Amino acid sequence: MKEDEQFYLVRSDVLPESIKKTMEVKQLIERGKVKTIHEATQKVNLSRSAYYKYKDAVFPFQAMVKEKIITLFFHLEDRTGTLSKLLRIVAAAGCNILTIHQTIPVQGKANVTLSLDISQIDEKVDQLIHQLKQLEFVEQVTLLSSGV
Repeated sequence: MKEDEQFYLVRSDVLPESIKKTMEVKQLIERGKVKTIHEATQKVNLSRSAYYKYKDAVFPFQAMVKEKIITLFFHLEDRTGTLSKLLRIVAAAGCNILTIHQTIPVQGKANVTLSLDISQIDEKVDQLIHQLKQLEFVEQVTLLSSGV
């Protein structure tokens, strides 16, 4: 990303038609509904020059987000500072913690689910999971979902 680039989240109903049609062209191509860019631009009534102008600058929100998010499930012993230690390790690896869900401990065990933005991670995900499994208070780590 260039230093002067800025990104905005904009509702589709306020976008110019050429940008919306560019997205339609990209979807037609991605889904294999057309064989060429020319065919796709004709189908949505967009000039090829408008398509080429916007194609590298407009993306669906889901495509930008889902690729760098993982969800991890933990089964932990209920000890003072356990969650804090876990979160410190995750943050030190370069992950941004998006959500945390922790159950009430039952019989000395608690479940924690973390959704993590791993776009800035310093190591491989499997290395992080291995490191987390080695913690004395962690009984289980499961990768529930991954966009990587």
